[in-house]
Amino acid sequence: MSEHRRSAQPADRIVFGLHLEALTHDQVIERCRTALAERSRMLIGVVNAAKVVNLRHDALLRESLLECDIIVADGQSVVWASRLVQQPLPERVAGCDLFESLLAVAHRDGRSVYLLGAKPQVLRMLQDRLAHRFPGLCVAGSRDGYFTESESAEVAAQIRDSGADMLFLGITSPKKEIFLGTYGDSLGVPVMHGVGGSFDVLAGVTKRAPERWQRMGLEWAYRTLQEPRRMWKRYLTTNTKFMILLGQEVVRPSPPLVSTNPDQVRPVTGRHSDADDPVSTR
Repeated sequence: MSEHRRSAQPADRIVFGLHLEALTHDQVIERCRTALAERSRMLIGVVNAAKVVNLRHDALLRESLLECDIIVADGQSVVWASRLVQQPLPERVAGCDLFESLLAVAHRDGRSVYLLGAKPQVLRMLQDRLAHRFPGLCVAGSRDGYFTESESAEVAAQIRDSGADMLFLGITSPKKEIFLGTYGDSLGVPVMHGVGGSFDVLAGVTKRAPERWQRMGLEWAYRTLQEPRRMWKRYLTTNTKFMILLGQEVVRPSPPLVSTNPDQVRPVTGRHSDADDPVSTR
């Protein structure tokens, strides 16, 4: 078992069987800054409605989340659910917002970052925008997300050799969590954060929902309006399953999830799938 595997903490809330941190966005950033100063590992996990549904039948996703050092509610629906089950979280801590704030920390404190994921063109656009927004930001290395499973170990070696202080993965769930769970201990990178499709957002390829929509928990609806043919069925199915799980959780809360096979998380490809969303949508 990894020495970094989380145990219950005073600030934990048990929601859908997961230990979620009852922290604000700013408190999470401070935890990351402490990890950078101490060169200790901070593997960040984020949870939205889709992950709550999928981890029930996806053992690899479940194990990779349990490997994280800190798990936060990326979806507003998870925050609302936490209050219904008497395990209140203070606020939503969106993965995309964490990404932007950590980039600002890197820029201000002279920390280096590694960018892994997205299509080659999107990755180039992202780096151009970051260079404009954060002049002088140290990018220790980058690689697009289209690598094969057999190349995963090579990618991990490249990240390790870069000496980066932070690693951001713009690849789909559960691939990003599994990659981090598989190679995280060997990378030597203090702060690691799987940001999904946030590369597309910061690169200007995809528009994020307006802040008002985010506060109302309607990012999924905004996303559906952007790509109705591709997204409506997925969100209808996922949101319905989430509401069923929430009803069950109110009646009988799930016991804390525990790892059943902690040392066997397989490497994965970095290829995108249709399940890759730009940001948390629920």
